[in-house]
Amino acid sequence: MTLVDELTTAAAKGNTASVERLLREGAQVNGVNCFGRTALQVMMMGSAPVARVLLEHGAQPNVADRSTGTTPLHDAARSGFLETVRMLVEYKADPQGRDNKNCRPIDLARENGHGDVVAFLEAL
Repeated sequence: MTLVDELTTAAAKGNTASVERLLREGAQVNGVNCFGRTALQVMMMGSAPVARVLLEHGAQPNVADRSTGTTPLHDAARSGFLETVRMLVEYKADPQGRDNKNCRPIDLARENGHGDVVAFLEAL
């Protein structure tokens, strides 16, 4: 398993300590795993500490999924993780970005009943 695969696995599990260790060991924060996805794309969206570590190490917040066009902001908004949404926006995630279905993150938050996320994104 490559360092990037280990990094994406740790991020998906929400394991902040392992993410930090792997980055120190040289894992590329924007490297893609064997499925073509970055650690920020596969991270546990409810894990704001993992998001912060990745973003502080230069993770690109606007990287889009090859098949759906969704970004990490789309995923966090759809799932209702306000703290992660705020952090992604703080690190320049594009709240107006559209996926392959022409949906913005706010549209996905609205569809899934996440009023707090909708309110935050409307206020931008």
